Amino acid sequence: MAAVTRLFRSSSYVPLIRRSLLTAPASASSESAQVRSQSNSPPRVDPKDRNIQWVFLGCPGVGKGTYASRLSTLLGVPHIATGDLVREELSSSTPLSKQLKETVNQGKLVSDEIIINLLSKRLEAGETNGESGFILDGFPRTVRQAEILDDVTHIDLAVNLKLPENVLLEKCLGRRICDQCGKNFNVASINVKGENGNPDIKMAPLLPPPHCASKLITRSDDTEAIYNDKSQPVEEFYRARGKLIEFDLPGGIPESWPKLLEALNLDDYEDRRSAAA
Repeated sequence: MAAVTRLFRSSSYVPLIRRSLLTAPASASSESAQVRSQSNSPPRVDPKDRNIQWVFLGCPGVGKGTYASRLSTLLGVPHIATGDLVREELSSSTPLSKQLKETVNQGKLVSDEIIINLLSKRLEAGETNGESGFILDGFPRTVRQAEILDDVTHIDLAVNLKLPENVLLEKCLGRRICDQCGKNFNVASINVKGENGNPDIKMAPLLPPPHCASKLITRSDDTEAIYNDKSQPVEEFYRARGKLIEFDLPGGIPESWPKLLEALNLDDYEDRRSAAA
């Protein structure tokens, strides 16, 4: 763990200036339901001048990977999904891969130590390649993981994506992954009527290209409970540090992407937003 700590604390991954997040009184406006912690939005500065070190939180199926990937393209920092790191390691022939395969074959959860090991290797490779930040997806999932991450690096912002439970259920049931290329898709076509004054939520399916269509499999993590009793403490962990933005997705990508950029103070980068969309 000492080696991991030294890696995360290296100058490439710790901002020279620990930026203070904007603070403002809570508002009772109609937009507050969509962005519940707007006061924690990052300062409006050019993305190239930021040292982006963000984490994406949210239940399985909410769209963490989709929006983290788009922001990765927009901001020019890597999108690091711990699930992808595990899959990449499983396909290798390292000693860690052997240990990981035994864990997976026994139906056990991958330990925090293995995840940190994989993450540290990925960040070390990024440091070598000149990367100046990251967007994490799928980590941390527990307070212990959040504490480990907090001890070894500075997280600027935690973006918590939210959807109603019935929408999440439909999305989880529609999730698929290509067994060959590893890309994620969703075959669900969602049209849920809003209740208690909330708007309808419509989401078009994210269908695969023809060469992936016959290779789709159900994701192994779709058996997870939508609401995990460990997720709320992680949200509270970042809320207590003034780093949490809770963003209620208003619909599919066309409706949600511009609103998310607005919440993150990135809405004025029209050309780069169009390139990422």
